[in-house]
Amino acid sequence: MLKTHNCGDLRAQHVGQEVTLAGWVHRRRDHGGVTFIDLRDRAGLVQVVLRPDAAADASLEAVAGVRSEYVLRITGAVVERSDEAKNPNLASGDVELQATTLEVLNEAKTPPFAISDDIDVDETLRLEYRYIDLRRPAMVRAIEMRHGVNQYIRNFMTERAFSEVETPIMVAATPEGARDYLVPSRLHHGSFYALPQSPQQLKQLLMVGGLERYFQIARCFRDEDLRADRQPEFTQLDLEVSFVEEEDILSLLEEMFIGLTRSLRMDLNVPTPFPRFTYADIMERFGSDKPDLRYGLELSDCSDLVRDSEFGVFRGAIESGGRVRAIVMPGGAELSRKRVEEFTALAKTMGAKGLVSIQFTAPPADATEDDVRSPVLRHLGLETVQAIGTRCDAKSGDLVLLAADVDGVVNTVLDGLRREIASRLDLASPDILQYAWVTDFPMFERDEQGGRWNAQHHPFTAPLRADESLLDSDPARIRARAYDCIANGYELGSGSIRIHQRALQSRIFHLLGIGAEEQEARFGHMLRAFEYGAPPHGGFAVGLDRVVMLLMGVENIREVIAFPKTQSATDPLTGAPSTVASDQLDELGIRLAAPPVLHDM
Repeated sequence: MLKTHNCGDLRAQHVGQEVTLAGWVHRRRDHGGVTFIDLRDRAGLVQVVLRPDAAADASLEAVAGVRSEYVLRITGAVVERSDEAKNPNLASGDVELQATTLEVLNEAKTPPFAISDDIDVDETLRLEYRYIDLRRPAMVRAIEMRHGVNQYIRNFMTERAFSEVETPIMVAATPEGARDYLVPSRLHHGSFYALPQSPQQLKQLLMVGGLERYFQIARCFRDEDLRADRQPEFTQLDLEVSFVEEEDILSLLEEMFIGLTRSLRMDLNVPTPFPRFTYADIMERFGSDKPDLRYGLELSDCSDLVRDSEFGVFRGAIESGGRVRAIVMPGGAELSRKRVEEFTALAKTMGAKGLVSIQFTAPPADATEDDVRSPVLRHLGLETVQAIGTRCDAKSGDLVLLAADVDGVVNTVLDGLRREIASRLDLASPDILQYAWVTDFPMFERDEQGGRWNAQHHPFTAPLRADESLLDSDPARIRARAYDCIANGYELGSGSIRIHQRALQSRIFHLLGIGAEEQEARFGHMLRAFEYGAPPHGGFAVGLDRVVMLLMGVENIREVIAFPKTQSATDPLTGAPSTVASDQLDELGIRLAAPPVLHDM
């Protein structure tokens, strides 16, 4: 080894020892013929003192040419700093290295940005020079956290008799919710592999194969629009278990999430047991199936209060099958009209036609017209406005915001407003990681444009036993044996109890508009497998990138991935996606329909 110790590991117990360090020059300072260097490696920083005088080793003279990010190897004695020179903000701040020899292992150009967490640099530049960005302490911590998460999961699963199995990366196209990334076959022109959106079918076949307990830290791929918490390729904990029901899976994963969080972030408060909500309940209370539960701000339905009002917007929305729902902003009565209108502008970006506001300067039940500020007071009347405030449990000084439309629009708008209000009032404590379970999702959703049913989870999810009788008569009312884990406003993972009988699986396919011939072509291997003693089984998949993002307390998933793609799914570092030579396309039997579009990196 070129070094005996890590820079950031030196402590008072090393005083008097001769050590050899190797790392990068983080900072250099010259004071009266003495040079101070903060030397950095993955473990942190340590101060090195170099005195290149006549009595010193000649190698120390090389310090004159040393600049930031040079790679050095330094040998010297660990000494204790004087009390006034100790640095309480540095883990190694009680000691320093008195250098005796210095070797320049490599020189470095001036970096395009500082190696510091306190920087404001364009993200594209950071990704273009990701190998430099990875040197920043925050990125080092993120990569170490990912390692800790993976290591904990592997140990946890192994201790519970799970076997780690690698499934193929090149598979057949799957009927999941996003587009597949396709890989053309050279040997079979016109045929394609797909990069897996998940190992769903393969892990179920492992259960048919008798493995009983499988897990994998799997790479998955989805060609979908990117957001702050999505990437085209991502990592998930994938697991499947035989002879289980919902409670077995939820109990196992709750134990894992609690242990994982407390092991890697002991400073976080993890309320237990995890609260559980049905899909219907959580949507009614929060307008989202992944609300941030660190604060309240629950929604209220006011449809019955305004159904017969003179306000045509509310009445028309209800007559068209919609609802009028509300959310309260505590203390919002003191907001100016301009600040209230900011909520309306935000609501419109989320699909609302408008937003109604009511500000109370007295308790709603006792409010007079002088105590209410609202553009619709004269349309609704004081009595109705009082009833709305009481229904929403508004207090004196609160603001009530109401949206009217079909459920999908109203839920989206009020969920967005809920998050905005929480942000303005600083309600989401960074010291809490609030996990929860959501169960009993709808089995199907109607594609009105296509005139067909789609699986809300995936077509291998089993329906609740109590709802199987509705398959022929009322698919909209069928609930799935599906469950999600959410935390702090994010979906961390989802799973379900699977169908394990051919007859039921084929019946579900038919309901989804997949006929017998297509079933055989696309899923014949699954259907045949179910004829050979497939056990009851269920599973789950956890998005590990999001888990690490929450553990690190950051809001962008790219901050916890070593080499992520941009929001436009490009890689400024390598230039991907890129064009390929025409002879490669010819070999694959591919001809482009139009000249390739060159991406602006």
